[in-house]
Amino acid sequence: MDEQDFRRRADAALEVLKRSLYAAEGDADFEVEENSGALHISFEEPPGRFVISPNSPVRQIWISALSTSFKLDWSEEKQDFVLSKTGEALKPLVARLINEQIGGGTVTLG
Repeated sequence: MDEQDFRRRADAALEVLKRSLYAAEGDADFEVEENSGALHISFEEPPGRFVISPNSPVRQIWISALSTSFKLDWSEEKQDFVLSKTGEALKPLVARLINEQIGGGTVTLG
């Protein structure tokens, strides 16, 4: 995948994720902001911050969350960015991380 193709896919994936996060903001105590092409999710209780951003040189979407870095690669099969270690796609992974951060919960990103 060339850089232009990566950018197109990453931008589309992050836009869909952003809309889902905005819709879920009312269900849990977090706030979503977009800054320089990255999504920032801030939590009040317990305090925390996630950053989700495209990394063009390696053609991955990176998530910094729960003191860990998650690196997602494009999957032709799933037509989504996927964490190869678990097979989770972007939205289900972010939902799981949010639920871990808030201590349970049932945040889903439809």
